[in-house]
Amino acid sequence: MILHLNLPNHAEAIAFNRQRWGEVMNDPQWHGYVGRIETNGFGQIVASPPPNKLHSVRQGAILVLLHQLLGKSVMAECPISTIDGVKSADVAWCSPQRYEELGEQVIFEIAPEICVEVLSPSNTAAEMDAKRQLYFEAGAIECWTCDLEGRMTHYDHQEPNTPMPQSNLCPHFPNTINH
Repeated sequence: MILHLNLPNHAEAIAFNRQRWGEVMNDPQWHGYVGRIETNGFGQIVASPPPNKLHSVRQGAILVLLHQLLGKSVMAECPISTIDGVKSADVAWCSPQRYEELGEQVIFEIAPEICVEVLSPSNTAAEMDAKRQLYFEAGAIECWTCDLEGRMTHYDHQEPNTPMPQSNLCPHFPNTINH
């Protein structure tokens, strides 16, 4: 059996995601929700429980290190419009130019230059590969993952499936996040 997915182009996805995300954010049932809310390409809500302590500690450490090494424009739980709905990067970094370009966007219509996912035990390799491809398609330059042992893996948009020994945008970032 062959499966064909007809994904929208980026401009169509942005328009759909903008409209759907506005509905989700204005829905009182989601106000005060503790956890992650994303959407899929059909606009359906994908809600996840809050992360565990170790995930939160690593997410915070990555945020602080990126701020120390690259300066402002570091964000947690950054909503990014992709061709498969709104995805939320655990940590993201934008250059001052991209940050200015994003303006007052509620969901980022172009991905920050660096998008980071901190893995949880429930994450699969296929899920992380798909998110990485979506972030690259949305304009990310690098995507990083922090595995369950705190090891960092860096990918560049020019070779999205080949791990790099270190980040090109932040070469002094450590290879391991200790908890």
